[in-house]
Amino acid sequence: MGHRLERLGSVIRGVVSDAILSRVSDPRVSRLTSITRVNVSADLKFADVYFSVMGSEVEGRTTLRGLQSARGMIQSLLARDLTIRQCPLLRFHLDDSIKKGIETVRALDKLAAERKQRAAPDAEPPADAPPDGGAE
Repeated sequence: MGHRLERLGSVIRGVVSDAILSRVSDPRVSRLTSITRVNVSADLKFADVYFSVMGSEVEGRTTLRGLQSARGMIQSLLARDLTIRQCPLLRFHLDDSIKKGIETVRALDKLAAERKQRAAPDAEPPADAPPDGGAE
């Protein structure tokens, strides 16, 4: 992505984040919504806005519907802040990569704990440990 598209994506991210926090009154839009990234098409016609919601998958889908409903209002706020001729059309997408990442980390932690537990019975106590388990 070119520098211009990155700057434009950053502006869009800020405007959409601010709109979610202070302007969107739709009860379907969770206040625990974070914009994870914005991809602007090379021709500047579209801006794909990816967001994550701390909560269930149902809350994420509900927030998506709320954001799609509020798109016109957010689009007009964005048009005021941009200095380009045509404002990109916002397209919202639920981003579940954070949740998948957390699930992967949990699975790895569980695997490491199981591996450690299997190795523990075979391990010998350290050479400087007292033979009675450490009680003096």
